[in-house]
Amino acid sequence: MFYHSYKTLSHVYKFAFANSALWSGSRIFPPPPMMCKHEVRFKISGVHERSSQEKQKAHMARGLPKQKPITGVKEVIVVASGKGGVGKSTTAVNLALGLLANDRSKSVGLLDADVYGPSVPKLMNLKGNPELTENNLMRPLMNFGIPCMSMGFLIEDTVPIVWRGLMVMSAIEKLLRQVDWGFLDYLVIDMPPGTGDIQLSIIQNVPIAGAVIVSTPQDIALVDARRGAEMFRKVKVPVLGLVQNMSVFQCPQCHHQTHIFGSDGAKELAHTLGVEVLGDIPLHLNIRETSDTGQPVVVSSPNSPETYIFDNFVLLFNQLQAKAYRRVASAVVRRLADKAL
Repeated sequence: MFYHSYKTLSHVYKFAFANSALWSGSRIFPPPPMMCKHEVRFKISGVHERSSQEKQKAHMARGLPKQKPITGVKEVIVVASGKGGVGKSTTAVNLALGLLANDRSKSVGLLDADVYGPSVPKLMNLKGNPELTENNLMRPLMNFGIPCMSMGFLIEDTVPIVWRGLMVMSAIEKLLRQVDWGFLDYLVIDMPPGTGDIQLSIIQNVPIAGAVIVSTPQDIALVDARRGAEMFRKVKVPVLGLVQNMSVFQCPQCHHQTHIFGSDGAKELAHTLGVEVLGDIPLHLNIRETSDTGQPVVVSSPNSPETYIFDNFVLLFNQLQAKAYRRVASAVVRRLADKAL
């Protein structure tokens, strides 16, 4: 009984592997291990998943735009913040003017990339539509020696920008590529608040020399400022440092100093991120007034800080107004030089 059963199984096994390399003469190799159907499906799905991921990576690599320098522009500096209302545009304008004031041999331009809320026309006291060159490129509007371009020059002041993403991306592309900047040593870009499509579009299209992050010392602003800094790091853009804006308020009557938004919060964040504090800008009435009248403090009050006499003490504030912004500009140039080494 056992002999017949073994003989039958031997014939069946021999027949099954008669055409296989596993069968050779009278030598019988053990059959391949049986595989559970779930294991087979798992392995097949794993292969398909890896193949799908590789295809997706290849597709994304083809789809991402290649960074292309802006014609005539040597270095691009972006001024950004994680949220609005921290004085980013005022800082960007005075940074551009500070770069020019520190070295008159350099040429500096200013691009307002905040499509939904352009501020540069008001801050730089500019109105009108840009003219076109023979090559159909827009000529920037000029004031204080700074050529400027903004969506605010192309629409009326009270008209809201109600656009979807693709239209905004198209507008950004035109502001980047269809402007005759001439030759610029520095192009300062005033970025919109946040970490969205516009920021990524600019970063992916244009090589950025460095980013300046603006924040108040307030905790809620610092959280968003850190997100902005981390975004630039993820996309391999050097963070040149932080500007602590509205750091202290001095009463114009009694000259008492009050830290309305907290004290040294941006300095602590800079230490956490391992970057430099580029400057400390006070909350001062003169900065607000000069910004609203289109006379930035760097050009309207070039010799400030001011000297206050109170209770027989002379209080000299070395980081007030125009000199504070010019120090920020000097720090930015130094950081760019360090990065180039």
